[in-house]
Amino acid sequence: MEELKKKSADEMDREIYFSNSIKAGKRIYYVDVKKTRKDEMYLSITESKKIVIGEGDNATVTYDKHKIFLYQEDFKKFLAGLQEAMNFIAKEQGEVAPRAEGDSDLGGEIEINLDF
Repeated sequence: MEELKKKSADEMDREIYFSNSIKAGKRIYYVDVKKTRKDEMYLSITESKKIVIGEGDNATVTYDKHKIFLYQEDFKKFLAGLQEAMNFIAKEQGEVAPRAEGDSDLGGEIEINLDF
């Protein structure tokens, strides 16, 4: 007889249905789509920053990670708040310093259009 196994929190954390990584200097942002126990999808956004302590052979590399979980019912409010904050920065900063190749210049009004 087969035993039914419940998934541990670690196993559930590994189930990613979609993933996108955004490399930005020393940071990498991971945007993952996961499911709750009720099969509702949500976003898991992780910032991972590489930290090097020491030099040469004695160097120790660690990663500082921070996560937020964003559920579908909050998407519109989150995007509105993010857009407002990004527009504020764009207006206050004026000209943006040159960016690395492939990075976009966010000068001026920023608009995010997503339908839910």
